[in-house]
Amino acid sequence: MTYFKNATRTKVLLAAGVLLQLLFPAQCEEKEVYRGKFLGKINSYHHQVSGDVYAVDEFTFLLTEFNYDGNGADTFFWAGASNRPGPQGFIVPDEYGKTNILARYFNKDFTITLPDGKKITEIKWFAIYDLTSQNAFGDLYIPEDFEPPTVQKISQLSKRSHDVGSESIEIIDAKTFRIPELTYNGAGKDTYFYVGVGPQPSSKGTKVPDEYGYLDPIRAYKKETVTLELPGDLTIFDIDWLSIYDVESKENYGSVIVPDGLNVPPSLVKILPRKKALPNCYQLHKDLQVGWEVFGPQITIQLAGQMDDDAYMSFGLSGAVDRSQMMGADVAVAYMDGFRGYSTDYNITAYSPCIKVLGQHKGVCRDDLIGGLDDNQLHTAERVDGVTYITYRRTLMSADKGDREFPTEGGVYVVWALGHLDHNKEPTFHDFYTRGNVRLELSRKDNYDNCFAFTKPLEKVREPWEPNLILDRTTRTFTATLGPSGGKRGYQGQTGMTSMGLAWYINGMLIPELWMRRGLTYAFRVRGGNNPHSAETYHPLIITDEPHGGFDRLSDAAQREVRVLAGVEFLRRGQPRPLAAGPLCISRHKGKDRRLDDDFPTFKKFNRSLEFTCEPGDPAILEVTPNTSWPDIVYYNSFTHNNMGWKIHIVDNFARGSSFQTFPSMLSLLSSIVILGSHFV
Repeated sequence: MTYFKNATRTKVLLAAGVLLQLLFPAQCEEKEVYRGKFLGKINSYHHQVSGDVYAVDEFTFLLTEFNYDGNGADTFFWAGASNRPGPQGFIVPDEYGKTNILARYFNKDFTITLPDGKKITEIKWFAIYDLTSQNAFGDLYIPEDFEPPTVQKISQLSKRSHDVGSESIEIIDAKTFRIPELTYNGAGKDTYFYVGVGPQPSSKGTKVPDEYGYLDPIRAYKKETVTLELPGDLTIFDIDWLSIYDVESKENYGSVIVPDGLNVPPSLVKILPRKKALPNCYQLHKDLQVGWEVFGPQITIQLAGQMDDDAYMSFGLSGAVDRSQMMGADVAVAYMDGFRGYSTDYNITAYSPCIKVLGQHKGVCRDDLIGGLDDNQLHTAERVDGVTYITYRRTLMSADKGDREFPTEGGVYVVWALGHLDHNKEPTFHDFYTRGNVRLELSRKDNYDNCFAFTKPLEKVREPWEPNLILDRTTRTFTATLGPSGGKRGYQGQTGMTSMGLAWYINGMLIPELWMRRGLTYAFRVRGGNNPHSAETYHPLIITDEPHGGFDRLSDAAQREVRVLAGVEFLRRGQPRPLAAGPLCISRHKGKDRRLDDDFPTFKKFNRSLEFTCEPGDPAILEVTPNTSWPDIVYYNSFTHNNMGWKIHIVDNFARGSSFQTFPSMLSLLSSIVILGSHFV
């Protein structure tokens, strides 16, 4: 629930700038929209010019309800520092960054930015000006005492308990806080970032998602800079305080008062109108919510998720009765494939994609693969403005023995996840997932709804880690072990493919590209696990001519389309048998939350945070001798799972002409090469 200060101060975020539109939630009463610092109305002289002008920041104007008939001969947005509009000025690029003659505008909202780093405080006027006739069709004068919206610093978090503290908090815009040097020992019982109204923090507040969008109790922080976005349509003008607050004990561990009248930029995130279809709703994550209604022997569930086109959302009953647990869970995996929606029934029997283990399917498997029934009945499916809505029904008590019962009395623990689909439209290792315990009461007497509107953020591109390369004509032996795939900056960022969570580490490096010369013999010392009973850690190494791997998961017809170059022999009946399965050596997160993987600036720093363990025994040896029949690029991968390895470049020699042709220049190649010795005994 959102709490407001008073009617005169109630405002809602303007999704300005490149978003080019204003959004007013239909379910709420009309609120004043915060657009930035109001500069005034455009003085209208000719060609139906009109509109209001705001300063978004020290460089940017927002024009709202702007009109111009487009009939000027040589007309531009124009600004200058002379006493009045005239030829002594400069062109201000339009909303697309172009300096073309202005076309017609009708009641349009958009932003324009002064060129060459010029500031609004450096000009005296802004005009719609015709260079040929040297006439201003409309103008606006900048007030002499104008102060542009900018980042505002307020006080530090008060140091009340649990080692809470920070440097001065920065308010970036109307929806965004940045907390430098945040500390909190993580010892609270049920602790969240919390905002609300009133003279001091209280339980009548609103949870704020953490920096990753989670609404779970927050983790410990050790002098970290954290950026928080207020949920839904909430802005800083709707709150009096920000707190680290424990809901169970109703204790404020540290807080800061938000001053009135802050001159900050409007936020540029877009608020998406909320679609409420069912009476109950629970916000699982900033980008995922579940709605439901129980009627008779059935339950109707709607999943709404802000996600990519090739992504999935999943929700279901926990595999344990006393906590949220993925293992043993009964879940629906929902996604859109073009215009068609799916809500497929899955069971989770291992922490891996679905594979065959000694003839039986294990992992995240569709019910119909493991002898069960798909009890989900798709009702509606649509994708609107980046949000996927899937509504499905199922019976509370299923005839499928592998399914869990939806209780009509008391609460039940649930699990959820957001992730990407692989090339076969199967769910891969999730990007966001249940961390704490989530307990829902499905048959409440009073409807429950804590959901808020989705906010569409500006694109934040994080560059992948620098790719690892092994190009050394003296290296003939490669040690292959396992480790985490490294989030979106690791395997996913470097290959452009989804990940199953683990990846090959060759000579201690995450999926390096290898170079081999035809006619020479190379040896892989394989330590990817040799226990065929394990769905998660049985990974014989193979080399094929396709990038995905997982040869054992393919149908007979699909296997015939793949050329296996090493690591597999075929029995008399054509059944494949792996040749290189050695004892497990694996790097794991050492007391670290894997959700923080993308925060590491380099693979080296990420790798130092891992803990390496190795089972006893000699590695499996896979010897390969590339010949003239091998393609120029082949791939090392896992026999059992998709997307764990990467490229091998096959060259005739290591002379410049053949081996450097993959790169734009010799310099870029040499700057990237890492020559390693052996890291393992």
